[in-house]
Amino acid sequence: MPTGSCSWDRRINSAQQRFKVLAEFNSEAVLDRETGLVWERRPSTENMAWSNARLFCAQKSVGGRGGWRLPAFNELASLIDPSVISNSPRLLAGHPFLDVQPTTYWSATLFTDQPGFAIAVFFNFVEGGNAPILVTDANTGAGTSGLAWAVRGGSPGCNTY
Repeated sequence: MPTGSCSWDRRINSAQQRFKVLAEFNSEAVLDRETGLVWERRPSTENMAWSNARLFCAQKSVGGRGGWRLPAFNELASLIDPSVISNSPRLLAGHPFLDVQPTTYWSATLFTDQPGFAIAVFFNFVEGGNAPILVTDANTGAGTSGLAWAVRGGSPGCNTY
């Protein structure tokens, strides 16, 4: 496990070198050696409102451990491989994650100048998009839904909990 805070100053292009399935977590969590974050290996596959996604992550037990949270948008976007330009999830080839969907995942990051809006990260390729990684603002109220992917560790900032 990493010690101290991670500076995010590394780049690891091999999924086998970057990700480690953690036996200590019953192989239900993955250490990202590039960022120092620990991700649940199998994110949610059911859409939910943003407030439910935050609660869903906070109440999780993954590998027999608590302390999970909804990630900040930069943490979540760090998993995307911009070179993937298909409708499969945009992850590094050979990644160890299970059931990742090519769709939208919630982040914990809120807009300070737009109350009621959070940043959502797209794990699907959008044809004709003008950005290598697609993020957007999404209404946190009822009617807007996305998936949740819990993370542990790091320093998410003031907008999380």
